[in-house]
Amino acid sequence: MKVEDFEQAVWEVETIRVVVRAPAGAQVAEYSNQNAADEKWGVEEWLRKRVRPKLSGKAVVVLAGDGEEPHGRTLLRTLRGTYHRS
Repeated sequence: MKVEDFEQAVWEVETIRVVVRAPAGAQVAEYSNQNAADEKWGVEEWLRKRVRPKLSGKAVVVLAGDGEEPHGRTLLRTLRGTYHRS
């Protein structure tokens, strides 16, 4: 799957914004999770278990709702709460 499609798939399942550092046409594995990760996981744990294994070593950045990168121990519940929902 294209990087941009991966980023969108993560958003749709997890309600978390990620940016994969790769060329526009780069391919990564499918983000095949159907349910959001446990809200008690930290960002680093989530990246380690669900995101990085799909990226073949490509760098990834997580963005909070204010555009900043959250600390690795930030709980997913807290991170998800930073995004504005209309």
